[in-house]
Amino acid sequence: MTDKMIIGVTDCSKFEIYSNWVLSYNKNVEVIQLGYKLNNFDEIKKCDGIVLTGGEDVHPNFYNHSEYYEYCYEDDIDEQRDEFEFKVLAYTEENKIPVLGICRGMQVGNVYFGGTLIPDIPAWGKFNHAKMPDNSDRYHEVIVNPSSWLSQIVNTDKGLVNSNHHQSTDRTGKGLVVSAISPDGVTEAMERMYPEGKSFLCFVQWHPERLRDQQSPFSKNLHEAFISAIKLTTDKKD
Repeated sequence: MTDKMIIGVTDCSKFEIYSNWVLSYNKNVEVIQLGYKLNNFDEIKKCDGIVLTGGEDVHPNFYNHSEYYEYCYEDDIDEQRDEFEFKVLAYTEENKIPVLGICRGMQVGNVYFGGTLIPDIPAWGKFNHAKMPDNSDRYHEVIVNPSSWLSQIVNTDKGLVNSNHHQSTDRTGKGLVVSAISPDGVTEAMERMYPEGKSFLCFVQWHPERLRDQQSPFSKNLHEAFISAIKLTTDKKD
């Protein structure tokens, strides 16, 4: 048995940033890039944990709201990626593999569990959560539910996070519960409603991999909790 911890990171246009973040805190980690374009789903069998990365809008057909398509960015939809990541989630659920979903990762996760999405946040009457006009990340406050599992990870009830998305979760998927929101009521994090006996599952809407303050609990503590959960899971297998 090797001491290396293998984490699958789903393929996306900014893959390197996620991969570097996953590798940054622990020398014993190895990353496998997973994606339908790589035709390598079977590599998931080597993975001790999975990071679902950001990227395209989830196609509204997958949450039975085809009429939302006009609110999506047409050049930013990839149904094959959606299907690949639903398959990844089915595998992680079946095999109790820890999962951290980031931005789109939370949205695809919510849809997998039967939830729906808001296809365009400003059109639904909320503040703009997309990147700034100069292409930099927007920053806003996040409020953490003090009785949530996430609260035990970040050890604070609020903080500053970055934001770069125009879609968000709407109706929450079965078995999930919202654990953080923005001041205007957009879901910022989700977790299992009944985590007892189940694998680590944390979905966040912000981007911990590129927060300006990498020592922020909304980046560092999340990473540490994810790695600890993987260690715990692999130790049990040994």
